[in-house]
Amino acid sequence: MNLKDLYINFFISKGHKQIPSAPVVPENDPSVLFNTAGMQPLIPYLMGQAHPYGTRLCDYQKCIRTIDLDSVGDTTHHTFFEMLGNWSLGDYFKDESIAWSFEFLTEHLHIPVERLAVTVFAGNDEIPFDEVSYNKWLSLGIPSERIAKTVDDNFWIAGASGPCGGDTEIFYWRSEDAIPETFDTEDDRWVEIWNNVFMQYNKDENGNITELPKKNVDTGMGVERTTAILEGVNDNYLSSIWKDVIDLISSISNLPYEGNERSMRIIADHLRTAVFIAADPAGIKPSNTDQGYILRRLIRRAIRHAKQLNIDINSDWELDIAKVLLDKYKVYYKELEYNYNVVLDVLHNEKVKFNRTLEKGLKEFAKATRNNENIDALTAFHLYDTYGFPIELTTELANERGLSVDIKGFEAKFKEHQELSRTASAGKFKGGLAGNGEIETKYHTATHLLNAALKVVVGPDVHQKGSNITSERMRFDFSCDHKLTDEEKHQAEDLVNKWISEGIDVTVKEMPKVDAIASGAECMFIEKYPDVVTVYSIGDISKELCGGPHVKNTSELGTFRIIKEEASSAGVRRIKAVLE
Repeated sequence: MNLKDLYINFFISKGHKQIPSAPVVPENDPSVLFNTAGMQPLIPYLMGQAHPYGTRLCDYQKCIRTIDLDSVGDTTHHTFFEMLGNWSLGDYFKDESIAWSFEFLTEHLHIPVERLAVTVFAGNDEIPFDEVSYNKWLSLGIPSERIAKTVDDNFWIAGASGPCGGDTEIFYWRSEDAIPETFDTEDDRWVEIWNNVFMQYNKDENGNITELPKKNVDTGMGVERTTAILEGVNDNYLSSIWKDVIDLISSISNLPYEGNERSMRIIADHLRTAVFIAADPAGIKPSNTDQGYILRRLIRRAIRHAKQLNIDINSDWELDIAKVLLDKYKVYYKELEYNYNVVLDVLHNEKVKFNRTLEKGLKEFAKATRNNENIDALTAFHLYDTYGFPIELTTELANERGLSVDIKGFEAKFKEHQELSRTASAGKFKGGLAGNGEIETKYHTATHLLNAALKVVVGPDVHQKGSNITSERMRFDFSCDHKLTDEEKHQAEDLVNKWISEGIDVTVKEMPKVDAIASGAECMFIEKYPDVVTVYSIGDISKELCGGPHVKNTSELGTFRIIKEEASSAGVRRIKAVLE
């Protein structure tokens, strides 16, 4: 039995209900491009909304983080990873949470107590030292020398205000060196494997902190890191999670893993992430914006590293690797089975496009060096940024002609580009308990009305393919094989405003998923929902499975206006609209 199954079975035995993994592309959360943590899809419930499965939950969640994309290639970084999580929504608290974490690690994963150390919140001027957690660890047999008290690393808050509290992090001694008696948090041989966050307080916008009447627990454990630890390997890519993929890349390239680790890790990681993005129900395709840009960048980076391993780019190498990944994960994530061929088409089509770009890049290189001129920083970066040439390829091509490359100048421009990218995407990746204010709630309801209107105006085969909401506007993607005419846009807009003016009540009801579907309730992707679901109805106009939040009556919405209609991807159109 693998780690995911062990974990879920353990917490079910402690009265938890397993909830399905949410898609990697979040619905109605503009703060991130992807779900970046196990808690992210549970934000409404951590904020107080009742969960249909009750107060004890557990899952394994698909996560994608690309902020450290350039670090992938070492032994530990991944763009896609799986996060194990268990939650208490106003139910148990520190005592049970810590006891169960300790029990799972020592009795079910058989980790020796002497290899464990923990941190607890040391306290500050506003919140006291977490004596409860400290004493609990002592009672379980963790000596005081192995319990570190810290402030910054052991306090969690989503943003400037909101639910917050101390956390306790569990560390494992990942080294064959003698285990020191005293836990030093600066010693990298101690690796964090589990984090238990205790949402005990609320910090308001003025900085005032009060104790929450309903306290939550949010925990997270990374599957890849923990598996590597359990299997005794210091390179995540040598664990059972990656072995079949790495072996296949080695076979395709006729090269050993040793000496070619970086390129093989990048190919394995990037294709796994690309498979999950392409299989997501949001229908993401490679593009130059948002999630599509990340997907394109991952596929193209994998292709560049395949070329460095002398893999025949025109062969079906990427499909062979993708099939191994699809077959391995479809047991746990049904969208990989449903969209099996979609994934293969996305990878193949993007490879064909990039191969043409590579050829153009080679022509650009020849043009830049026709007078046997050395490659300056600007040209090197242009080849990288426009044609996807890694600096190693540019250098190799230059060396063949006896030319030099301004590598230092390139690195300076690359660093400048990285900083600009980080700054520009900071808001996209920050995450947190945000985006559920009054205006966002109104837009959320408006997407349901627009979906219903398009079914009337365009046809019943229209289905939502994704949405994105900010405090300024709503964006709604839907299946449609043609550009909407001006008349269709006006009709949809008028119909939404008619329903708003009629002041229709919005009602909510929990029911078994099979009953909800039988009653005609619509949803984007049925597999992501648990067996008991929340259904929002707007009169007899709209009925959808949804996590909310919504207004109580359509009269609260104001005036609906479509500001733009455009193509999103093949067979998918996009509407941007505002409420005034």
